Amino acid sequence: MRVHLLAIGTRMPAWVNQGFQEYAQRMPPECELVLKEIPAPRRGRNTDLERLRTREGQDLLAAIPGDAWVVALDEAGRAWDTKGLATRLDQWLHSGRDVCLLVGGPDGLSQACRERADLTWSLSPLTFPHPLVRVLLAEQLYRAWSLLRGHPYHRG
Repeated sequence: MRVHLLAIGTRMPAWVNQGFQEYAQRMPPECELVLKEIPAPRRGRNTDLERLRTREGQDLLAAIPGDAWVVALDEAGRAWDTKGLATRLDQWLHSGRDVCLLVGGPDGLSQACRERADLTWSLSPLTFPHPLVRVLLAEQLYRAWSLLRGHPYHRG
């Protein structure tokens, strides 16, 4: 199984790329974490944000691999604790299907992305900068995997 992290934005700061890679490289081959960056449309002073979100959403939806579980990262989603995420990850691993995590740009996900999602996940009631979400997701997925395998990384 692969976990595809589809995220709006390219040219992230080095610390974002390093943080993501640190945890992605720890994932085992049976639960590979793959990042696909979707270029953000140009923004101007008078940019129509709804049109921008719609375009980003179309690009995200077009990048979803066939037959993947789709999880939208959205503040209105359901929060999971670490054990809940580990349970989800275990279900995904046993399903034989890839998982696709959708991370929007600074203005969030389009309605079309939220409607396409099989699940909607909120990382926290706090608002995070979208580059940080990549690192947070990679670390939490690794933590969930380590919990499933009894690895000492998770000591909770």
